[in-house]
Amino acid sequence: MFVPDDYIRRTSSTIPFGYELDNNYDGYLKPVHEELSTLKEVAESIFHNEISLGVGVDWLEAETGRSMSRPGLKKYVDKIYDRFGK
Repeated sequence: MFVPDDYIRRTSSTIPFGYELDNNYDGYLKPVHEELSTLKEVAESIFHNEISLGVGVDWLEAETGRSMSRPGLKKYVDKIYDRFGK
């Protein structure tokens, strides 16, 4: 079965922010490009200390209609910008 390149394999019961179920590809999640774009913009603003995590989660919910916790957003920013020094 051919799965589009930008799909990711589902690894848990939780669907990550920026993805949704696609019944055509069992076990894979379809990206929602608008959500991923907004998440990237918010994460960049947080990394550069332009906004707080609280403002970031409010921005995400206002723009996309989906919520994300502050710890979840912090974990995403740390992972993307490699704050753990790995």
